[in-house]
Amino acid sequence: MAGERDKNFEWCKSTTQVNQNEALIFEKSSPGKKGYKLAPLDVPEVDAAKLLGNAARADLGNMPEVSEPEIIRHFTRLSTWNYAVDYGMYPLGSCTMKYNPRVNEAAARIYELAEAHPYQPEKISQGVLRVMKTLSDVLIEITGMDCITLQPAAGAQGELTGILLVRRYLEKQGNPRKKILIPDSAHGTNPATAAIAGYAVENLKSGSDGLVDLAALEAQTTEDVAALMLTNPNTLGVFEQNIRKIGEILHSKGALLYMDGANMNALCGKVQPGHNGVDVMHLNLHKTFSTPHGGGGPGSGPVACKKILEPYLPLPTIKTNEDGTLGLEYNRPESIGRVKAFYGNFGMFVRALAYIFANGPDGLRETTEDAVLNANYIRKKLEGVYDLPYKAPTLHEVVFSDRLQTAHGVKTGDIAKRLIDYGFHPYTVSFPLIVHGALMIEPTESESIEEMDLFIHAMKQIAEEAADTPELLLDAPHTTRIGRLDEVSAARKPILRWKKPAEAKKAAE
Repeated sequence: MAGERDKNFEWCKSTTQVNQNEALIFEKSSPGKKGYKLAPLDVPEVDAAKLLGNAARADLGNMPEVSEPEIIRHFTRLSTWNYAVDYGMYPLGSCTMKYNPRVNEAAARIYELAEAHPYQPEKISQGVLRVMKTLSDVLIEITGMDCITLQPAAGAQGELTGILLVRRYLEKQGNPRKKILIPDSAHGTNPATAAIAGYAVENLKSGSDGLVDLAALEAQTTEDVAALMLTNPNTLGVFEQNIRKIGEILHSKGALLYMDGANMNALCGKVQPGHNGVDVMHLNLHKTFSTPHGGGGPGSGPVACKKILEPYLPLPTIKTNEDGTLGLEYNRPESIGRVKAFYGNFGMFVRALAYIFANGPDGLRETTEDAVLNANYIRKKLEGVYDLPYKAPTLHEVVFSDRLQTAHGVKTGDIAKRLIDYGFHPYTVSFPLIVHGALMIEPTESESIEEMDLFIHAMKQIAEEAADTPELLLDAPHTTRIGRLDEVSAARKPILRWKKPAEAKKAAE
């Protein structure tokens, strides 16, 4: 049946339609226009300068003046320019952009949860604390760890928290160390995290199978090594099948094993990292547990660890009082301190817990199995159309290279931009770095076979175009409101604010 779909596509995801251009809101402005009408003031007017002193701002600067219909239409039209996971497939490998069920949002908007203030007394915060405690217990079970902090706001901050725990632990052992080992198949944030934590970064080469080279690890794990930061499954989508041996090598030299859990969508309900020698890891609630994370947030990166690291967790931690109520423990003299204001991104906790409750243990396991099945379906359908540099079995994502297309002068970035014309968000381009011209694709469990077939069809069509009419790809995208940008100039000379035409002319002179 799948083969029949390949042969009989009569339509594609993208269509030609009328799109309205949109000027900047400042360019719509006319003096005197208002989008509001306030009732007459019914209290004595207060002189802001007397009330606020130097903090009072008399001049609001150049603010747009528009009517209500203009402002509503402006932002509504802009919203139609966005691509989102609610609109279609988001095949970004490594990012795990899955669909966010609406029940999550409904739960996060429950008044008593959404409006809870971080300074309100613990006695009226029992529901909030119960959400945090329950989520902590569930994540400990999922990871196979002993304890957890929910405080970090995102994956990178979770990484930093985990490495700070390692550093504090080794310092307390009287054995501070200098280096962190990072495989070339790790996430790109790992080296930056290690450097920010004060460590030298040493690269660990992968073997021909895309896995950690055990001989190289054995040789490089010296008395100066504090930890290995291992992404598992790695950025090739390959599970590190020697994970227990990796942990043994590190532990024999007094080093710890940190696991980047950003790809936990391939393991949830199937593998507990804590049972495989992992000492500390972070989770991405905004990936594995389906909360939206486009546009820079919001995120949540809890860190789970073994008992040896528990004294150093960020404060406060959740405690159970003698009377059974919950509270917050601040008396933690060995803690690394706060890594985030208050207790973390609480709304993300509610969404993640709603997702976990909705699925249950069997559902979470099935989610993982479906994510792996979907990635391997795409791998099978595109193998041979695009080069597959590593033949090892993959889990939740697959990484191709552009080797077959570069013969025609087409690179991975050109393929990605052409994919926009077919109605899809691009895959992850040129990452991981161990694959030259990488095409990193992760469909997640959210996508139906029909949606994936459309994606596969588009990728096959693009491969044909690369061979027959490469100029189509070199100038893509063609159907967007704005064509191909000069990305170098955009990065080096960004225009970050609007100026009046007179100001712009003067600045140019």
